[in-house]
Amino acid sequence: MGGVVRAVGAVRAVGVVTRGTTNPNRLRRMDRWIAAAHGPGLRRAADPLAVDLGYGAAPWTAVELLGRLRRIRPDLAVVGLEIDPARVAAALPYARDGLTFAHGGFEVPLPGGRRPVLIRAANVLRQYDEAEVAEVWARLRGRLAPGGLLVEGTCDEIGRRHVWVALGPEGPRTVTFATRLGSLSRPSDLAERLPKALIHRNVPGEPVHAFLTAFDRAWAAAAPLSALGARQRWMASVRALRAAGWPVADGPGRWRQGEVTVRWEALAPKG
Repeated sequence: MGGVVRAVGAVRAVGVVTRGTTNPNRLRRMDRWIAAAHGPGLRRAADPLAVDLGYGAAPWTAVELLGRLRRIRPDLAVVGLEIDPARVAAALPYARDGLTFAHGGFEVPLPGGRRPVLIRAANVLRQYDEAEVAEVWARLRGRLAPGGLLVEGTCDEIGRRHVWVALGPEGPRTVTFATRLGSLSRPSDLAERLPKALIHRNVPGEPVHAFLTAFDRAWAAAAPLSALGARQRWMASVRALRAAGWPVADGPGRWRQGEVTVRWEALAPKG
């Protein structure tokens, strides 16, 4: 990973500085899913610590993560990590009970050797090469507490379209597609937000391309439901995907939110 190691300040942090683009509420869809899918893990955690890795030029996402997850676990703490020391300094006035900011990257430096039950890395790997992703994932997974979760993905600037991969200490588990349904003309519009591990695999012969093609066909077949709203059309499309054998990992309660989660092995790149 020699291409992604930079010495910043007095600490050797692993990674490169991102563009830092951030907006309030940008990660609300991801946070909402984390609270629903990982809520039991957060409640059971002996040390309820979450990391917002690469929060960007402003600390909004870390502040929001704390507020949203404390509804699940009131004593949860969040550490916002940034590789750019200037961004850490700018975030410090927003520190509060349960929320701290520190300089660091993929090494996830935490005091006392603590291991987080959650690492959220949103819009961090877009500028990396696909070949680097597996090593970054392995490094981050190695920092998780037992039963911990890594969520890595990409969204647009205001959080209308988002795709992420959920990984446990053992490896990738699922891929979630989430959107504001009114923003879609077809499900494959989400392809532009595929995480780095998948975005270059959206070509014929690759599983993710086959999935998005099947999703578009199901969406087209459900067009008569448009009169009832985009939500009903989306839900019918997901039901059709499940009936066709795609391993959809969630249920109508999540579909209603404009989400669908699929097992990683069904979308994993070939080769």
